[in-house]
Amino acid sequence: MTDGLSFSVESPLGDDLATLFQRHTAEMHAETPPESIHMMPRGALVSPAIDFFVLRQAGRPVGMAALKRLDPCRGEIKSMHVLSESRGGGLSRLMLDRLIAHAQAAGLTRLFLETGAQAGFAAARGLYRRMGFAECPPFGDYRPDPNSVFMTRVI
Repeated sequence: MTDGLSFSVESPLGDDLATLFQRHTAEMHAETPPESIHMMPRGALVSPAIDFFVLRQAGRPVGMAALKRLDPCRGEIKSMHVLSESRGGGLSRLMLDRLIAHAQAAGLTRLFLETGAQAGFAAARGLYRRMGFAECPPFGDYRPDPNSVFMTRVI
């Protein structure tokens, strides 16, 4: 499943990324109350503090992720998503591996993330745990939320 794959920094405003953002938004709203959705709007991902990545297979966008620098040593994984028809082949793990490597190369020493507490996010939480993330209290501007799980990992 890794043949013809690329994972690189791109603009989140790319013309061929609309489907990724539409599906990501729909999945976030499917199980999560609006007040508990912490996804950044597409335009807000254009920031000097954010590296936005697109996973392409044979040139077609199939996944996306963002790394937001919180300070010189800490970062937050944002907007990680793989199209449903491309799941099950290890692409999320591949993206997470590459995000961690990118964060390390950028000098970050700790990563954080927020994900959903609902059943639809169980696979994501499992991946993060397998990759060394552990639950933690809310970080940054987040507040306690029964619909959120906060996780961190030293890198």
